[in-house]
Amino acid sequence: MSFTDEIAKRRTFGVIAHPDAGKTTLTEKLLLFGGAIQEAGAVKSNKIKKGATSDFMEIERQRGISVATSVLAFNYKDKKINILDTPGHKDFAEDTFRTLTAVDSVIVVVDVAKGVEEQTEKLVEVCRMRNIPMIVFINKLDREGKDAFDLLDEVEKKLDLKVTPLSFPIGMGYDFKGIYNIWEKNINLFSSDSKKNINDLITISDLSSDELDNLVGNSSADKLRDELELVEEIYPEFNREAYLSGELQPVFFGSALNNFGVRELLDCFVEIAPSPRPKDSDTRTVNPNEDAFSGFVFKIHANMDPKHRNRLAFVKIVSGTFEKNKAYMHVRLGKNLKFSSPNAFFAEKKEIVDISYAGDIVGLPDTGNFKIGDTLTEGEKMQFKGIPSFSPEHFRYINNADPMKSKQLEKGIDQLMDEGVAQLFTLEMNGRKVIGTVGALQYEVIQYRLEHEYGAKCTYENFSAFKACWVRPEDAKNEEFAEFKRVKQKFLARDKSGQLVFLADSEFSIQMTQSKFPTVKLTFVSENV
Repeated sequence: MSFTDEIAKRRTFGVIAHPDAGKTTLTEKLLLFGGAIQEAGAVKSNKIKKGATSDFMEIERQRGISVATSVLAFNYKDKKINILDTPGHKDFAEDTFRTLTAVDSVIVVVDVAKGVEEQTEKLVEVCRMRNIPMIVFINKLDREGKDAFDLLDEVEKKLDLKVTPLSFPIGMGYDFKGIYNIWEKNINLFSSDSKKNINDLITISDLSSDELDNLVGNSSADKLRDELELVEEIYPEFNREAYLSGELQPVFFGSALNNFGVRELLDCFVEIAPSPRPKDSDTRTVNPNEDAFSGFVFKIHANMDPKHRNRLAFVKIVSGTFEKNKAYMHVRLGKNLKFSSPNAFFAEKKEIVDISYAGDIVGLPDTGNFKIGDTLTEGEKMQFKGIPSFSPEHFRYINNADPMKSKQLEKGIDQLMDEGVAQLFTLEMNGRKVIGTVGALQYEVIQYRLEHEYGAKCTYENFSAFKACWVRPEDAKNEEFAEFKRVKQKFLARDKSGQLVFLADSEFSIQMTQSKFPTVKLTFVSENV
């Protein structure tokens, strides 16, 4: 297969949702349909070792939530599918935002009973800003929930999307009979037995025929006919170009837990979803089918295997091919590196690969060379853009609880911050360390991981701050900036990259600072992670 064919067959996407919408379950069922696993194991079940779950960190297993992005891959219908299963919990949103820089499209999961929730709104907003193609999957149809049209209406209004259903439910909850696949013109009848034959489809060429009544009963058949007529009148016809440009979002209905509606979603997805897309760097736009390799680090994960203190940098390949044992330039460090064991991911297994193509995700064993946002090339000096670090919302001093383990604590904090778990600020005035997080739960994760992975113990102390503002003076040598530093010295710190940060204690303080020092710009996002 030629180089361009290999790239064209790649589909790299993220699954996003509010916690408990069924995101991880959907990911597992996609793997099940793709033949990557034989049995799906729920996150909280005891089948964790044999089931394919994308939640592999111990703390995730205890809580039953995803706190790190998992990378999973499988082949389906001659396409290479790369799934990035993201954390839904708002306390880990920053990991999800960064992951969205590495995907070419997204599946948004919505709970039929709860509808569109707050975290989904935030994540979809990021996708919309970047024109990422989205497919919506309305999940848990076997439970009582909102009316299908009400849900479609809610998705359009709350998420500011333009939707078109490509499948439609026949009933819901106790009356759920199955799904009519508008895309393929067939019916999948529902059985509550989750081990049912997943290819149990009935093709219906004419919805007005008695065949439909015989399958689902007269009243359900009549209701479906009326609803499909309404769908045709209200919603635009599916247009792939509009979907790819982020202007139209197809919607599928199903129940991931019962393997239901997932095949319809997957079959349509492999046909319509984009192959790898171009990405902007600070010098030019890089196209996937260029011969020269380029890629960027969007995630770093330490200690994926607790038995070995290893650390992996996840690289999204933007262009060309990545080959084992070939030297590539680490642009920020300006040095060449070789990788003898690049990893690819199939379900929960890691495999060493000889060659990977644009669109693929490779895990590179890392001894501390990488930071999130780093670019690798074959020699070209450029930096990929749009890998953000957001202002934290929680701040605490971190203290060493065991003076004998200060080196371990320092190393642990250093590595966890490189992963992007949280942000570290060192106060200019006294050198004390402050950890900033998007959510309070991250402090638990940091404490747990420092103790279990690095043998270090820490305690926290409240630090009163409202937002971290990165300081961007128009002129670093003028008097106004010097005065700003003198007045605000108690609140100034350096981030891990050495950038100056103003840890403001209130919204009012930010407004007053901006009016008093107009040439000192304050920003809530830093791209130099």
